[in-house]
Parts: sequence; structure tokens; C-alpha cells
Amino acid sequence: MSATLGTLLAELEPDWKILLIEKLPEMGAESSNAWNNAGTGHSALCELNYTPEKADGSLATEGAIKVNEQFQVSRQFWSWLVSSKVIPDPKSFIHPSPHMSFVWGADNVEYLRKRYEALKDHPLFPNMEYTEDPLTIARWAPLLIDGRKKGEPLAATRFLSGSDVDFGSLTRVLVERLESKGLESLTEHKVVGLKKNSEGWTLKVQSEIGGTPSWVDASFVFVGAGGMSLNLLQASGIPEIRGYGGFPVSGVWLRCDNPEVVSLHKAKVYGKASVGAPPMSVPHLDNRVVEGETSLLFGPYAGFTPKFLKQGSWLDFFQSIRWHNIIPLLGVAIGNFSLVTYLVKEVLATRSQRLQALWDFYPTADPDDWYELTAGQRVQVIKPDPQKGGVLQFGTELVASADGSIAGLLGASPGASTAAPIMIDVLETCFPDKLAEWRSTLKKMVPSYGTALSENPEKAQKSLAATAAKLGLSV
Repeated sequence: MSATLGTLLAELEPDWKILLIEKLPEMGAESSNAWNNAGTGHSALCELNYTPEKADGSLATEGAIKVNEQFQVSRQFWSWLVSSKVIPDPKSFIHPSPHMSFVWGADNVEYLRKRYEALKDHPLFPNMEYTEDPLTIARWAPLLIDGRKKGEPLAATRFLSGSDVDFGSLTRVLVERLESKGLESLTEHKVVGLKKNSEGWTLKVQSEIGGTPSWVDASFVFVGAGGMSLNLLQASGIPEIRGYGGFPVSGVWLRCDNPEVVSLHKAKVYGKASVGAPPMSVPHLDNRVVEGETSLLFGPYAGFTPKFLKQGSWLDFFQSIRWHNIIPLLGVAIGNFSLVTYLVKEVLATRSQRLQALWDFYPTADPDDWYELTAGQRVQVIKPDPQKGGVLQFGTELVASADGSIAGLLGASPGASTAAPIMIDVLETCFPDKLAEWRSTLKKMVPSYGTALSENPEKAQKSLAATAAKLGLSV
């Protein structure tokens, strides 16, 4: 998020001074790290949690369309990066990877059939394939079918236009380019205090090595600190953060590096979530390309720690509790008992239980080929609600001060996949008086800026084809 915002601002205002502060020794090593996230370009092509079933049996497609629209903005922005030689080779961060949904059981097959009918004619979901034929599914992804009992109701959808994205690599490339243009960066430093001044903000910065303090004045601050954004926004004292809380969810992947197995699975495949599971815990079997090496990931298995970052403190959650967010926190705790039950079950799950979930997807999986890998930490947004006290929001939330001098991003999925449109939201929220001046440059970077591709099939078709060609993806 921060690297994307910095890239936008450096293009819009090349004379502005930008400072990037990072707690870890390198950029993009926490939430953006390829092994810490699902990272395959959340575009709602296969993620079934974006199309929930309504009480009348129909499907709500608004969430899927919104996420896909946002992802197309990111694709346009990345295409501009490639065209501008900011990123010489798109293969350094993005690869084509079919996106599939796969379900079993009569009720789930009926659900997927309805999803196909609801989306197949939408301009942002072109060339959607659907099948209930095991032989066809086996051609698409053989690991899903080998060893499965005959006669079981099965269904799958496929988009050949999907992608696999290494957001850690993308972050590092963007920061390196910004540094070549004058960006200052402080690694192994963290912000420990924020105080409003007449021109903007004074930040107290502390070195991770030795604890040496320093102070920085800035007219504008963006807090892109992953799960710790909540605590930093609270430290700023802006009234807009009052009532907000965070619910941390950790996770574990199963990873396979066996080239014989990896070579058989060339897709990202999502299933349906268990009852009570958070959306980020929807099971999926992904082919991942990270730094030129290909592996398979299955999971994630949800868990709970009070940390707000994978490399955070066990006190993070407790330090985020304030008098103004106690009622929202209690409201969420009372209203989400099934989620708490699910997380307890996941935390106590044995390796054999985790393998059983893998075998549901990949019946002939050899346990010796798979080892556990700790996933990244996610902090779901808890928002104040006048009726319920508080609600748990699965998504991202931009919080900004009334004067636009500070903004931060809360929440998780779809996260990095929608970095470009969310950072444009930051620009629109915090610099409204600059938008007229910036509009032509923004349209150069994102040609659809100011319009909705979902409402213009011809423009959608052209955009999808153009970005696919530039990024080396399938149409």
C-alpha cells in the first residue's frame, strides 16, 4: 500500500519529499511477503465468499463485482508501470494462473451452478467455464480428481485470465525505483508517537537497533502498517478512529515443493468455507511462483494470537483496547460466537486433521510432501454500530482525519490486490483540492479513472485485453 501511494505521489508531485519508515530490515517482508498471504490477485473470479447466498436462495454479486472492478484498476496501474519501464519485466511479480472454484456435494454444486449463471454474462467475468464432468475437471486440475470416489456430485468453474502475484517482489521494485528518484527510507525504525503541529504532524521515530529516538515533521502522514495501523491511528488521537477495534487472525499453510506434484497443478483453486470460518480461511490449493521457484500452498488454517503483526508483540491486541471501543469489541464477541468456536477448533487441530482438509481437496496427497508454514497475521476491522454495538467487517477500511493530514488503512482481504484503487481513494480523500490538477496524470496511469468498467462492456473488454497483453496474462 505505502509503496503504491509513494509511486502515485512521486508521479503527481515530483518535487514533494517522501520518507518511508519500515520496522523490518527489508521492504515488503510482513503482510506483503509472498509466503504470508494468498497473493494470487484477489479479483473475485473464484473466491466464493464474495458471492454469498441470500435468504431467498439467490446470490449477492455486488461484492464480487466491486472487488473485480478494483482489481482491474490495479491491473491498469501495473500495466502503466511496465509501459513506463518502472518494471522492465512483468514476470518479476506476476504470472498467469487459472482461477478455479471447486465444490462437492449436491447443495454446493447447485450453489456453484447459480453463481455461474449470475456472473457468466457480466463484462468483468468473461469466458467463464463451468462443468460438472469429473473428466473435464481432471484436465483442468488432475490433483482434485485422482483418488476421488465415483458418483460424488462435483462442479468447477475456471477463468484462464487469472494471475499469481508476488506482492513482496512488487513492493521492493517500487521502493527501489522511488529511492532512485529521491525517496528517503528508514528500515529497522518504527514510529512510536505522533503529535499534531501547526503544519501537520511530528513523528517520534525509534531505531530498532539501540532504540535511538529521532523526530520527523510531515505535512501528510499515511499509516500503512498492516495490523499495527489501528494502534498508530489511535496514538494520533484523531476522533475518526474512535470506536474502531481489531480482531487478529493468524494462520498456517501446508506447502509442497515436490516438483513431480507441483508440475501437475497449474491453478488457484478455491473451495467453500466451513460454517463459521472467516473469509480469509476459505480453503484453497494454489500454484505459487516466488522468486522464480514454484510451490503449492494449501490452506490457510485459521488460528488466533493477540499479535497484530507476524513479527509483532503479544501485547498488540491488549494495547489497542480503549474506553471508546470496549462496547464494539463486546458486541462482536457476543455476536460472533460461531467464529470464536471455529477458531478454537482450528487452534487445537492436529496435523492429521489438517491433512484431512487437504485430502478433501487432493485425495491422494502424500503427507511426506507437505510441511507447515506460518502464514501472515491479519487484523479484521471491528466497527462501531448503533444497533449491535460493534460489527466485524471483512474487508478494508480507510480512516482519515477531517483535515486530510493523516490517513490509515485497516483490515485485510482483498488487501494488496486492490492497492491501486484504495490509494487513489486516499488521494481523493486527503487532497481534494489537487484532483483537478492531477486528473490527466491519473488517467494516464489508470485509463478508466472516474468511470466504472462494470457499466461499460466495450471499455471493459478493451481494458482486460490491453492489460492482459501488457502483463503477459491470458484474456
